Amino acid sequence: MVKTIFTVLFFALVASSAFADDKTKTTATANYELSMLTGYGITHRGFGETRTQVQTWDAIARLGWYLSDEIGKGSWYQGRHQLLVELPYHLAVDHGGRSMVGGYLLGSWKFTSLTHVKPYIFAGGGPVYVGLGLPTMGAKLNFSYQGGTGIQIPIAAATMLNLEYRYHHISNAGTATPNEPLNSSKILVGVSWLY
Repeated sequence: MVKTIFTVLFFALVASSAFADDKTKTTATANYELSMLTGYGITHRGFGETRTQVQTWDAIARLGWYLSDEIGKGSWYQGRHQLLVELPYHLAVDHGGRSMVGGYLLGSWKFTSLTHVKPYIFAGGGPVYVGLGLPTMGAKLNFSYQGGTGIQIPIAAATMLNLEYRYHHISNAGTATPNEPLNSSKILVGVSWLY
């Protein structure tokens, strides 16, 4: 698993020179960014009504649009609004390789006042197809909401390393019974290219 993550990151760094055609872009000047994230998630049994353990390997493709110029220049909250569209794939490593796929729409605030790291926060959600075969979920079409925080660290021209934590919730929103939710934490690492 760790070897796979480092292999993906290595190839992403090698490819970054081909993707980032404008080497002068920063989080203060970029129009959008393309990100690839991968990592590990695990449900919290006993949190809310979650009873089933599900461990996932996650792969997420993300496209982010910056919606504003820098706001609050000179203040601690100096930053930019960003809209994130994600296409996630969650492989349940402890449920016979079954998986979940979906589409998420997230709002984000990226803090831009620091030089060497760019913290960010985000929240949102979207539909997710759950093919785990769990009789406690009641439906295959479910919904997710999530929120989290992360940092971006510049590693090359117009290229950032992402380290991210997110709380992730999946349930059928009461459209079917039973409706056991999956409440989990995810730790992700990835690379972003600024355009």
